[in-house]
Parts: sequence; C-alpha cells; structure tokens
Amino acid sequence: MSLDAPWLKQCPEFVELEIGESVASRTETLSTFRELGPPDLCHIIKSPTRAGTTNDSGSYHYVSGIDASSSASIAIYLNDLLRSLDISQGWFAPNAGWKVKSGTYCCYNAFSRVDVRVQVKIPGGVDSYAVDLRGERHELNSSLWLETYLSAHLRSILYADDPSYKLYGYRKYSPIPKPEDEERFIAACAQLFDKGWQLGSEPEIQVATPISNHLTSAILKYFGDSGRMSRAANLFEKIADHQRRTYGEGPAADVDALTARAYIGMHEETLAVRTLNRALTVSPQSWQLLHVQIDFLRSKGMFDWAVQLARQAVECSPSEFVTWAKLTDCLLDIEDFEAALLTLNSCPMFTYNERDLHRMPTPIKNHFPIKKWVIESNLIDDDSPKENEADITLLRLPAPSLRGTFARAYELLTRLNDAIGWDDLLKIRSKVFVMEEEYRQHKTEGSNGTAADSNVIKQPAIPTIKISSDSDHEREQFKRGGLDLHMEKVEKIEEPVHNHDNHDNQQDGQGEGTNTNGNTAEEDTDDTSRGLSFSDKKLCERWLDNLMLVLYEDLRVLTIYKAERSHFKSQQMQYRKTGTEWEIIGDLCLRMHNKEESKEAYQKCLDLKFSARSFMKLMEIFAEEGNTQKAFTTATRLIAYNARWYNESVYPNFISSQLFKIVKLEGVQKLVFMTMSLGNNLPIQAELSRYWDYVKNFKVEGEAF
Repeated sequence: MSLDAPWLKQCPEFVELEIGESVASRTETLSTFRELGPPDLCHIIKSPTRAGTTNDSGSYHYVSGIDASSSASIAIYLNDLLRSLDISQGWFAPNAGWKVKSGTYCCYNAFSRVDVRVQVKIPGGVDSYAVDLRGERHELNSSLWLETYLSAHLRSILYADDPSYKLYGYRKYSPIPKPEDEERFIAACAQLFDKGWQLGSEPEIQVATPISNHLTSAILKYFGDSGRMSRAANLFEKIADHQRRTYGEGPAADVDALTARAYIGMHEETLAVRTLNRALTVSPQSWQLLHVQIDFLRSKGMFDWAVQLARQAVECSPSEFVTWAKLTDCLLDIEDFEAALLTLNSCPMFTYNERDLHRMPTPIKNHFPIKKWVIESNLIDDDSPKENEADITLLRLPAPSLRGTFARAYELLTRLNDAIGWDDLLKIRSKVFVMEEEYRQHKTEGSNGTAADSNVIKQPAIPTIKISSDSDHEREQFKRGGLDLHMEKVEKIEEPVHNHDNHDNQQDGQGEGTNTNGNTAEEDTDDTSRGLSFSDKKLCERWLDNLMLVLYEDLRVLTIYKAERSHFKSQQMQYRKTGTEWEIIGDLCLRMHNKEESKEAYQKCLDLKFSARSFMKLMEIFAEEGNTQKAFTTATRLIAYNARWYNESVYPNFISSQLFKIVKLEGVQKLVFMTMSLGNNLPIQAELSRYWDYVKNFKVEGEAF
C-alpha cells in the first residue's frame, strides 16, 4: 500500500488500509438501515502507470445531491473525479505516474431496500447493479432507478442540515439546480406517492401513513422554506384527484389535509377551509385533518375552539404522541396549566432511532483540502485551543442529548415553566400527581387498617382515554365503579413514585381526566377549593420525572450564571468565559425561552472564536426579527464555512431558508445591492449571487421587488 498516490482536486478523501473495505462495510450493514438510508458513497481506486512499482490505493468520500436517475448521470460525476487527479506537472514529478483505475458509486434505494451501485472502469465501461440485504446482486430496471432517484433527493432535502448527518468528507450539491429538474422531482413524487409510507416518518410519528411520512415531509419542507407552497398545492390536488378516481373518497380526504396545509401556506385560507370542510364530511375521524384545523384556529387566536378539536384528535388517535402534544400546546394557550401537565404526562413516548449511518473502518490517512478563496477571505478564524474548553458542569447538561418525542416533551415542559415559573410548576405538580411522602403516608395508614381519606366519597368512574392494554379483570373493575382501581394500583407499587416502571408505548394515566361532556375531573368535584384528594391524583410517569430533573438542572445552571454575571457587573469586573462556554450558555438561554440573553451569549462566543452553530442561531434570530444587515453579515460567514466543508448546495440548506425570509420582507434587489457593496471581484460575491439567481429562476416569494 503506497501513500504517495496523488489526491483528488478540491475533494475530501479517506485512504483505506485495504482496498474496497469501505464498500464491504456498507454491504454488511445494509440490513440495519430502517428509513432513508446513509449518504451516497463514492469509492476510487488509483493505480500506478508502471506495473510493479507500487500497489494500488483506495479512497472514498460521501456525497449527496447527485442525479441518481440512471447509470449515465452517475457516471458523469465519476468521470469528473477520474480526471481530477492533482498530478504535478513535469516528467520527474513524484506523483506523475498515477491514474484512476476505477470508481464505484453507491446510492441506497429506500423504497426497495437495495443499494444501487454504478462502477466505472478504465478501460472497461460502466456496470450497474443492485445489492440486496443479503449481499446478492440483481439487475436494475426503470422502476428501481426511479425509486433510487427519489430516495437520493429525499435525503438531500430532509438531511441538508441534520446534525446526525454531520460527517467529515461529505460533499453536498443542490439536488434540484434547475426548474426543469424540479418538474422531474414533482413527477417522481406523484408517481411514488402511494409508496411513501414505506420510507418511515419523523420520530414523533409512531406509524408512517400515506400522508405522514418522509416523502410528504420533504415536499412540504422543500416548497415551504422557499415560500412556493402553490407548487405543493398543485401536486397534492392532482394526487387527491387520482386517489379519488382510483380508491374513492376516503384516501382522497386524507390527502386533502396536505392540500389544505399547502393552501394555508400560500395564504389561500378560503380554499383551505372549503377543502377541510369537504374532507371532514368524508373522514371526520382523521387527526391529520383536525390538526390542520387546529393550527389554523391558533393562528387566528381562537384557542378555545382549538382545544375542543385537539381533544377530538386525541380520541381519534390516542396512541400517537403528536395528538397529545398538540392538546398540551392548546391547553397552554388557554392557560389551563394543570390540565396541560396531566396531558403531557399521558403522552405515549417512543424510542428514538438514530439516522441510518454505518461505521467505516478507520482510514490510515485523510485529506481535507481548503479552497484558496476561503483562506484569503479571512471569514473563518482559527480557533484557540483554550476557547474550546468548557466547565464540566456545562458540558454535562443532559438537555442537549434529548431526541425525538423526549425533546418535544421537554420543549412543552419548558414552555409551561416559562409561563408560570418553577415554584408554581412544583405546586401544580404536587397538586395533580402523587408525591413520595404522600404515597408513604397513605401506605402506612392503609397497613394500619385506617381509611386513606374519610372525606372521599366513592363516585362513578370517569370515562378516560386508555392507551395501555389493561387486563380484562382490571377493565371490569374499572367499569364497576369508583376509584378502587386507581387505589389498588397505588397500593401495589412497592417503590417511590419517582422510580415506577414506564413503557414507551403503554401508559396507565390519561391526559386530563375528561368526561363525556369534555369537562375535567376537577370540575366534577363538590369542593374544588380543597384540591385533589389522594385517590384523585395520578402517577407521574418516570420519563416526566426525569424531564423535571433535566429542567431543574438547566434552571440551576442558568440561575448560577445570572447571579455570577450580576455580581461581576456590580463589582465592575469583567465576566470571563471561554467561547465554548458562551455557546452552551446561549443554547441554555434559548431552551429557557430567553432570546435576548441567548443572543448576547452567542455574540460573546463569536468575539472569542468562530462557531458555525452560534452563527446559525444568530442568523435565525436576525431573520425572524427582520434585521437584514446582521442576517446578511452572518450569511457571508456561513457561506464561507460551507465552502470550507464542501457544501456547495444552494437550496435546500439552512442559509437559503433564512435568506428567503429576508427576501420575502425586503425583496431580492436590496440584497443584490448589498452584495455589490462588498467590493469588486470577490469570490464571496459569486457565492452570494448563486442564491439570488435561485430566487429569480425559481420565482421565490419576493423575487419581483
């Protein structure tokens, strides 16, 4: 194995110890891919021109955004790589005797669960085939190519800025660079729409459906971030008409939920209401349709109506996390904090599955070249090692590691805390949940043969929405009456409430204790002033107890930070933190809904070090505030950062989605003039112009002024 093989120009590379081990590792892990699959893999073999002088060299890198509709389109990318060896000029140059022998491109087909591979040999031509989960080869046909094309585009759209997909040596290109390419993408989405449920869904969705899956999420994200929901509405209209002719009104009504959401996004609210009315007449129990209504009502400030629909959505689909989370949001809107906490406690939690990635063998060498203009622009500063250090307390905060349903539940909990404060949150928690001391006292009284509460009068059981599958005996007891079932469950627990067992998809409690008239259990008691008796309280789920501890830790660190800052300010002393510590504090303040303090922390972080994360957070804040100048400045720094790490995609990515918010408010011409004011013939101007060209070519909202 020789290490003297020349590198590819402007391309990251990982050099293998054994040639082909990266492709072999990918083949072995194909059976572990559950959803959209990993990024595309490109493998190159370099060979010396003189036989016997040295061994071949194998290297690889990741890539996305390449047209995977045929072997010819993939071969174009491979041929460009084959001609891009960085060979020094001259007869006696040390690496002049090398050439690229072959290249292999691997692209995962998420629909059929096969890995499509195109191999280009020099000489020898192009060979394409599919590898299944068992490692066996299969011939490719037009349907497999269509699925592969759409799978690659969905990964490029959904995982454009996903932290789980942040890999070294990952080249990103725009998946849809021209308007005619967009037409092909729309046609592929329409053709494979019925298979979308096979791709999986977002972590908050338990079971993927024809309208809740990665395909529909990608369509809404692609057209929504660019303010062109009219294209999505046209697509969903055609799909709904096809479903209506083929399968009947039922499936078409589900697609109408997507159509109505697109209408609202394009400010056609009348069409959205008409579509919802027609669809709900056919399918009144569709929680997706109800959620579109709820979002529309909340945008109009009709929170009471939204709560009623949210309760109905929970009844329609009690096993979905999103229905309970939406109800919690609506209850927070009307400031019914006790019911909101009870509802949050009833959310069914799902295990989070990591993104589809596979572990590669450790390379013996890697190469990450930097473009010359990025170095000369000085837009990316070198980090000082001291600024990357941080206090262990900040590094060990548990909240940043939350994923999926737990991250969403924590977001709701922080919103509740922001509304009422920590002290009132604890009071409500002790009022609606059985506390440890209360449980021990009741258990002691029960063991002595005394009544738990002589004032409690047995009353008919309150019908509730049950998620868990209780035994027939328990259900019969629950129907017969009273609160005996709940009392028996409490007495059977042998450990404190904070440590009781919890399953992801099985819950023993209910959200609000709603009766058939929609009234809460508290409203049915004769004396609400005394609060809930022991038998009326619920058991707090273990995961919610854990989230309360996570919230406590965040608030404790935030309180210490504020106290230290106030002390140093009163003493007229400089409050010193490293750049990484300021970034963590900024994230902490943002989680606690303190936007101004988070903005200040991010800016102090950037005064000490370059942080792409801090720039992204600030750009998002500036774009929401409409601060054009500061958003534009942060965009230039992030564009240079993307160029440094081989991200050449214009859209979709984080920068374009935020810039389009400014374009919508200010128009594209103002940003064009700001780009011209940077100077003459600067590379950053050319990079920014690519975004403005996209706005004009694709008719993004704001391109006309």
